[in-house]
Amino acid sequence: MSDELRWVLIIGGALVIGGVLLHGLWSIRKNDSRTLVQEPSEAPNKDDVAPATTKSAAIEPQVDAKLHVNDEPELGDLSITIDDDEPQPEVANEPEQAEDGKTAVQDYIIIHIQTEEGLPMQGSSLLPLLLTLGFKYSEDGFFNRHEDASGQGPVLFRLANMFNPGTFDIDNMEQFSTEGVSLFMTLPCAGDSLPSFNMLHSAAKKIADEFSATILDHNRQELDVATVRQYVEKIREFDGL
Repeated sequence: MSDELRWVLIIGGALVIGGVLLHGLWSIRKNDSRTLVQEPSEAPNKDDVAPATTKSAAIEPQVDAKLHVNDEPELGDLSITIDDDEPQPEVANEPEQAEDGKTAVQDYIIIHIQTEEGLPMQGSSLLPLLLTLGFKYSEDGFFNRHEDASGQGPVLFRLANMFNPGTFDIDNMEQFSTEGVSLFMTLPCAGDSLPSFNMLHSAAKKIADEFSATILDHNRQELDVATVRQYVEKIREFDGL
């Protein structure tokens, strides 16, 4: 009986020791698996890297240069521009055509009549004076001086308001006033150029006398004999004299 008990204890102790050893081995493997460090992966091939996208450069808008207003009339293209405060009316006269069908070269003669500040020309006085000088009101709002004082024949020169809108309202001349008017003729002239200029100059002097105004040239300087001679020479050049 004692021998049997001894063998039971030996066998039981062996089993316990074996279980302890197996449990220890299992614990060691578990810990090793948790602390295993992975080898670093190879650096990616630079050829495999997708190129970075870049934003398109902003397109700057192109700004057109502003048009500058000329100080003096531009009758070559059948329009006049006096200054920022003055009219820009369209001129009704068509350019003369050369025999070969090309538009003839044009220039202009212009004279301003300007009153003193605060002493404007009253329409009630200006209208009868213009009619006496042979001017006829046109549908486009200007006063024209035709070859014939009755209003017949080609237009020799025209009269415009120096200030916006540049035209006249024939139905409201009694309420109208302006501090200046402009006389202009195109070259070549529809009639005899020198007599037409003499008529224009004479009309300018009568208007200036009526309103105690000053006659100015195209540069806004007081008209003198030297400038009148320049105008005459220009007319002669166009007439081929």
